[in-house]
Amino acid sequence: MSQTHLTQIAEELNVNARQVEATAQLLDADATVPFIARYRKEATGNLDEVAVIAIRDRLGQLRELDARRETILASLQEQGQLTDALKQAVQAAATMAVLEDLYLPYRPKRRTRGTIAKERGLEPLATALFAQSPRLDVQAEAARFVDPAQEVPTAEDALAGARDIIAEWINEDAEIRAALRELFLTKGILSSKLIKTKEAEASKYKDYFDWSEPVASAPSHRILAVRRGAAEGMLSFHIQPDEQTALEILRRRFLTSTGPASDQVALALQDAYKRLLSLSMETEARLASKKRADEEAIRVFAENLRELLLASPLGQMRVLALDPGFRTGCKLVCLDAQGRLLHNDTIYPLEPQRRTEQAAATLKALVQQYAIEAIAVGNGTGGREAHAFCRDADLGRTVPVVMVNESGASVYSASQAAREEFPEQDLTVRGAVSIGRRLMDPLAELVKIDPKSIGVGQYQHDVEPKALKTSLDDTVVSCVNAVGVEVNTASKQLLSYVSGLSDRLAGSIVTWRNENGPFRSRRQLLEVAGLGPKTFEQSAGFLRIRGAANPLDASAVHPESYGVVEAMAGDLGCTVPDLVARAELRAKIALEKYVTETVGLPTLRDILSELAKPGRDPREPFELFAYADDVHAIGDLKPGMKLPGVVTNVTAFGAFVDVGVHQDGLVHISELADRFVEKPGDVVKVHQKVTVTVLEVDLDRSRIALSMKTNPGSPRRADRTEPPAPQAERAPSRPQGRGKTKSSPPPSRRAEPDLSNNPFRDFFKGWKPKK
Repeated sequence: MSQTHLTQIAEELNVNARQVEATAQLLDADATVPFIARYRKEATGNLDEVAVIAIRDRLGQLRELDARRETILASLQEQGQLTDALKQAVQAAATMAVLEDLYLPYRPKRRTRGTIAKERGLEPLATALFAQSPRLDVQAEAARFVDPAQEVPTAEDALAGARDIIAEWINEDAEIRAALRELFLTKGILSSKLIKTKEAEASKYKDYFDWSEPVASAPSHRILAVRRGAAEGMLSFHIQPDEQTALEILRRRFLTSTGPASDQVALALQDAYKRLLSLSMETEARLASKKRADEEAIRVFAENLRELLLASPLGQMRVLALDPGFRTGCKLVCLDAQGRLLHNDTIYPLEPQRRTEQAAATLKALVQQYAIEAIAVGNGTGGREAHAFCRDADLGRTVPVVMVNESGASVYSASQAAREEFPEQDLTVRGAVSIGRRLMDPLAELVKIDPKSIGVGQYQHDVEPKALKTSLDDTVVSCVNAVGVEVNTASKQLLSYVSGLSDRLAGSIVTWRNENGPFRSRRQLLEVAGLGPKTFEQSAGFLRIRGAANPLDASAVHPESYGVVEAMAGDLGCTVPDLVARAELRAKIALEKYVTETVGLPTLRDILSELAKPGRDPREPFELFAYADDVHAIGDLKPGMKLPGVVTNVTAFGAFVDVGVHQDGLVHISELADRFVEKPGDVVKVHQKVTVTVLEVDLDRSRIALSMKTNPGSPRRADRTEPPAPQAERAPSRPQGRGKTKSSPPPSRRAEPDLSNNPFRDFFKGWKPKK
C-alpha cells in the first residue's frame, strides 16, 4: 500500500497515517477485525471495530482502483497512446469515475455514428468545424467531402457526419463529464410516473405515481421503493437536472466563437447531451443514488440486527417451548439447560379442538417431570392465546411464560443445520426447539439463520447482495466475539463466527469435543486437527472454558497476556485465582509497572477490567415482558389505547412495534418523540420495550398507526416536516407459522377518523369504515 493511499485514508477517517499503516499490516497478515480491535490496541492507536472495518473496506476499494489503473496503462501502452501527460493523469486519478473518463476515448468500442463518419473520411471536416473560425465557409468546406462512393451524397450529409464526430469528442471530454456528473448528483431531480394500464396492480406504489424530489436529498427508502416499482414494471423513473443548465455548461466549455462553424458545434453539443451525455450521466446518477440508498438500508439493517443478536438471554435454564397453532395444535418441546431436546409432544388447547383440560394436565406433568424453569411461546398465529393458556394453567408452581419472536424459525427448521442436529424430527419439532433456544440465548440460535430471514431489514432484498452480506457478516462476527463463546457447548454454526475459525475448523472442534470430552484448557485447542498457532492466536481470546483450572481460560484475557497476569499475582504474593476473587488485591496493581513495547496501558486496563468480572456477558439482564391482557387481535385496538409493545424493526421513516395482535404497528418518525427526530435509530432500538398510543386502525388493510409522543398526533413544526411512509413499505405481520389457520379479527363499528392533521394521512389513504 502506497504512502499516498495511507495518507488519503487517514485524512478521510480523521486518524493518523501510522494507525492506518499498522492496521493494514495486520489485515494483510490475516488478522481479523475483532482480534485487531481487542488485542492490538497499542499497534493501531486504540482503533475500534468500526474504524478497522472502514480502513479494511477503503483499502479494498483503493486496491481495486490500482488494479484497474494498471490494466488501463497496459492497454494504452499496447495501443501506442500512452503519452507522458496521459500517464500522469491516469496515475493521479483518485476515483474510478475519473479513471474511466480518461480511458473513454481509447477504450475499444463497437461501431458508432462517430466511428462510421470517420471511416467515411469526415474527421478533417469535424476538425475544421471544431476550430470555429469565423472565416470558414462551412458549405464550401463540406462540399469538398461529398463522395457518393463513401455514402456522403450531399454537403448536409457531410456536416451531419462531422457533427457526429464532434458529439463523441464532447462526450469523451473528461472535464465536461466531471462537471455534468456533479450537476446530475447535486441538482438532479428524481421523478417517477405510473406506467399506463398498471394502476390497479400498482396500488401499493400510488405515492409514486407522479412523484419528484431532488435526488441528493431523497431518502434511502424512497429511492429503493421507486426502483422496486420500476423493477416490477409498475413505474418508470428518471434522474435529470435542468436541461438548459446542463447545455450552458457545454456551451461555456466548447463554443469559442460565433458564426456558421460555431452553429454546427452548437448543434453537435445539443446532440451530444441528449443522445450521449444525458443517458450516460443518468446511468451513473442511478448507480450512485442506488449505492447511497443501499448503504443507508444496509446500515439500518446492521444496526437492527446487532440489537436483535445482543438481546438479553434468559441463560442456561430448563425450558419448555411451545410453537402455537390452531388446527394443527401446539407443538411442545422440553429442553435441558444446554438446549438439548429431551421430549416433544403436541397439545390442543386452542380452537377448534379446545382440549383445554387435557392440554393443561400434559403441560403440568411435563413441567414437573423435567423441572421446567421457564416457558417460551412463539409469537406466531395463536401465540397470544397459547400464552394466555400457559399463564393461566395450574402448573403446581410459578413458571414464567415468555413470548418469543419466531421470525425465521421455519427457515432454521428446514435448514441443513437443523436436519443434521435432528434427523429424526419433523419441521415443527425443530421450529419449537429454535423458539426455546432463542429464549435461552438469542445470539447462539439466530446465528444459524440467514440474517435476511430474521425480518429486521428495510428493502433488504433490493440492495446489493455482496455489500449486504459483508455488512451482516461483520455484524454477526462482532456480536459473537463481543459476547464470547463457550467452547464446550457452542454449536458448529456459532463457533464458525469466532475470530479466525472457519466452518471446517468449527466442525473439527465439535468433533474433537465429541471424541475426547470437554476441553479443560485453551491450550488443548491446539490438539484440534488444522488449528495451528496463527488460528489459536486469532481465536483463543474469544473462546471461553468455564470451570478450567486456570480462571483466565474463562475470561477475555488473551493467552499471550497470561504471563503479565502471573507477574501481577507474583508481585502481590498471591495466585491468579486470588487476584480474580479479591478486589483489594487488584486495587494494589500499578499498571504502569507492566508496560512493555508490546503491552501498553489500553491492554492492561482491559486485563484489569476482565479480572474483576471474568468472561462477563455484555448483554443486558433478562426482563420479563407482557402484552396487554385485553388485546389479542387487531380488532381489539381502539384509538387512544396505551399499550406496552416491543420494537421489531427500525427503518428510515419510523419503527414497527409488536403490541401482541399478530400485526406490527407503525410509529412514524414524526410520532417517535416530542422533539424533532432526524433518525429513528437515535430514539428506539430493535427489541426495546416501549409504551405506545394507538392513533388509527385500518382493519381492511391490517394497518396500525401508533405514537410514542406525550401528546399523540399533535402537528409537527412546519419547518420540520417529513414525507409520509411509502405505501410500498408494509408493516410486517406476525409470523403465521407452518400450516396454521389464520384467525380473523372480530368486527367493530368505527367512525371514519379525521386525518387532516395526521402524519398518517397517506398511510390510511382510501380507508373506509366497515359497514
